[in-house]
Amino acid sequence: MGCRLTQIHTRTGDQGITGLGGGVRLPKSSLRICALGDLDEFNCALGVLLATDLPAPLAQTIESSLVGLQHDLLDLGAELAFPGRVRLAEGRLLSVEHTLESINAELPPLRGFILPGGSPAGATCHLARAVARRAERSLVALSEVEVVNPLAIRYLNRVSDLLFVLARALNHGANRPDVVWEPQGAQS
Repeated sequence: MGCRLTQIHTRTGDQGITGLGGGVRLPKSSLRICALGDLDEFNCALGVLLATDLPAPLAQTIESSLVGLQHDLLDLGAELAFPGRVRLAEGRLLSVEHTLESINAELPPLRGFILPGGSPAGATCHLARAVARRAERSLVALSEVEVVNPLAIRYLNRVSDLLFVLARALNHGANRPDVVWEPQGAQS
């Protein structure tokens, strides 16, 4: 392990400023720091998902996929904390796509938009997917004003797709069928 944290409270952020790698200081409201925070929140959402009961036939595959995503999110965070560094490899995107396709192939076809929910694990996965989308939007906003690894945006987009499929698989494994959206508004 290359980093050892001996002091957790430094008080250096008490004035609304925080540090990036290399000593650069930014306001906590900056797009870069907001994107880092959204990645952190997404990683925490994955941790909550990992703490739920996962259906036995899928548990090992899903658990290893989610832990891999958590490591990738820390790599993405390192990219944001050290602008110009690239840590996420194209192979990670391909791995996510492969997992997405193999799990989706085992699910019944979709007949329309579905409501988030189902089993506790499935609902938690849907929530993690929504947090992933927010992290993706934060990276897109940052990329409009600063250089961001374009792979990072593609990766988060694909990961949110994977989480949608995983939510369906978790619900399917818990014998909780997808609930298809039925529009309630006025028809025009």
